[in-house]
Amino acid sequence: MDKKTKIIIGVVAGIAAIVIGFLLYTMREQMLESKQMLQLAEMDKLEMENEYEQFAMQYNEMKTQINNDSLVTQLEIEQKRTEELLEELRRVKSSDAAEIMRLKKELATLREVLRSYVLQIDSLNRMNEALERENSNLKTQNEQARQHISNLSSENESLSDKVAIASQLDATGIYAEGRNKKGKAAKKIKDVKKFVIGFNIARNVTTSTGVRSLYVRITTPTGDVLTKGGTFAYENRQLEYSIRKDIEYTGEEQSVVVYWDVAEALSAGNYRVDIFADGHNIGTTHFSFDK
Repeated sequence: MDKKTKIIIGVVAGIAAIVIGFLLYTMREQMLESKQMLQLAEMDKLEMENEYEQFAMQYNEMKTQINNDSLVTQLEIEQKRTEELLEELRRVKSSDAAEIMRLKKELATLREVLRSYVLQIDSLNRMNEALERENSNLKTQNEQARQHISNLSSENESLSDKVAIASQLDATGIYAEGRNKKGKAAKKIKDVKKFVIGFNIARNVTTSTGVRSLYVRITTPTGDVLTKGGTFAYENRQLEYSIRKDIEYTGEEQSVVVYWDVAEALSAGNYRVDIFADGHNIGTTHFSFDK
């Protein structure tokens, strides 16, 4: 074998080694990415299963708390459909993106159907309340009718929890920033004189209108809550809040902006903002500052 041939073989071998190394690296990266995507898909599937189970339980609870045979039959149909879709989801592999997407669309449809039944039951509740008021004024009404009305009243109280599913407020488009003494955005914590927090209360025609109290809670990087001492009830305990804002809610989307004047030295790092209403956490965001 002459020298020229050896050189050519060496060059070809080197190129082959480089190509093989690149292909092995690319395959490893693709396998890692595929594993991560599969893990995310499995988490998404588990969340969907939990939501399907919750819907099925809610249908079952509503059936036991109403005396309308026609409505009970409809609820049974929807419950069975929900359980069948849940079983389909459990059989589907997390990697089957097409089936997961189809069942996710089915889940969105079920959510709207459930909300429509909550509204329908709420309407029946209002009718029952009106009937109760009317019957209470009729002196000739017998004891059996009065007992029936009492039972309807008890059903109304039990179903109020289901109405809360659809009536919870939701904060969207949340933003938070610090501003300096000129009112401009500040990146360094030492320049911050005021925190500005804004968000929208989403449209919700199923909730009651009127004055609603919103509580904004700002947590510093050290875990302390910026507060002036005010508290509110949340999950059977009292939490400190930073800002309270009362709004006149009409059911339509409403923009809200609140402010916190910085009167103490604060630390650089990540800050957290939580928004509460009616005993629920309706939104969260984070923002950070340099030294």
